Amino acid sequence: MLVDVVLVAAGSGTRMGGTDKSLISVAGAPLLRWSLDALQAHPSVRRVVLVTAAERVHAYGSLSWIPSKVTQIATGGDSRSASVLAGLTALREGPGDRADVIAVHDAARPGLSRELLDRLFAACSSDASAPALPLSDSIVRVQGEGTNRVRAGSVPRETAAAVQTPQCFAGQHLDRMISEIGTLLAGDSLPTDETSVLERIGVIVHLVDGDARLRKLTDSSDLPVMEALLSSGASSVGGRLTEIANALGARASLASLRVGFGDDVHPVGTSGELRLGGVHFPESPALTGHSDGDVVLHAIADALLGAANLGDLGRLFPATDATPRGVDSGDLLREVVQRTTAAGLTPHWIELTITARSPRLADRLPEMGERIAALVGLPASSVSVKASTGNLIGDEGAGRAVRCTVLLLAEQRGA
Repeated sequence: MLVDVVLVAAGSGTRMGGTDKSLISVAGAPLLRWSLDALQAHPSVRRVVLVTAAERVHAYGSLSWIPSKVTQIATGGDSRSASVLAGLTALREGPGDRADVIAVHDAARPGLSRELLDRLFAACSSDASAPALPLSDSIVRVQGEGTNRVRAGSVPRETAAAVQTPQCFAGQHLDRMISEIGTLLAGDSLPTDETSVLERIGVIVHLVDGDARLRKLTDSSDLPVMEALLSSGASSVGGRLTEIANALGARASLASLRVGFGDDVHPVGTSGELRLGGVHFPESPALTGHSDGDVVLHAIADALLGAANLGDLGRLFPATDATPRGVDSGDLLREVVQRTTAAGLTPHWIELTITARSPRLADRLPEMGERIAALVGLPASSVSVKASTGNLIGDEGAGRAVRCTVLLLAEQRGA
């Protein structure tokens, strides 16, 4: 399957004070880069047309991190619909055969994951697909405007959903999509999204499970939540937050949920035996440090301590004679679990990413997840362990260090 993508980043950023929000740094990377990297990494994506405002086309073309699958930077219009039309037209006029699937995505939604893209592409077939989330609030019809608005009936929640992007359709519908959007724009009728246009031309839109991490960055108030959801590179944290809140039900409110973040990096040594997540790698030298250097367990411990507001691992176990040299990091984590449990914290989900050039970790990740789960007291299904080479850049990519970042969701008793 071949997929071509229109990535829309042409907004004026009015609600962000006129700033180009696509270049705002979120969790250590420009907002735009999150979507570009996810699309670049997916094997089915063939090319991306990036659509931006006319005054930004040249600047975007000079960005060093624009990936190779971006084959064109097109000039957008004065509305999102006009920008989508420009991108679809650029795809149609571009080189090569028409793709099997066309996808349209908003750069303001950075939380793309491989799993979500897989679901969308599989559901599209000869029709169309879009991600959607269930609604938890009561939905009502409204009459009037401004302060004169009144309730005019209700809409059953089970008959409604919040639709996100990317929105996909079979390549055979491209010409009709371009024609219909053009007709709507000429009549000053702005479609709300691609699914509304697809529905107008008689294409069935299949809805797949969305992802709360696809939250749209609208104004500065969205940044703190987006930072927390993206900081570990987790693909399903948003969804887990919703699941946990639902599972806790009457026992907890959002105020009792805690997010813990942990990050640790150690240089690679020249002797000893590497330990990551409590798993031994005898073919690789240990990481240097006062303890056994297990950055995974250290980062988890820091995330737990942070969620419980109990400081950090270095404060609890300083690199002095008070902490035995070479101490097993599993013992340190057990102590942290005891302290945070006593403070009323109950972890529910751990997601982590290990960044290392070597050794190859893929085959050992399930074992690592089980070991971590046993140490923290969680089912293995509530621990997600991922590995990356960091695109072979920096100390981790060069093999000089190993890093682990962790995002943890927990409940604070008595909050």
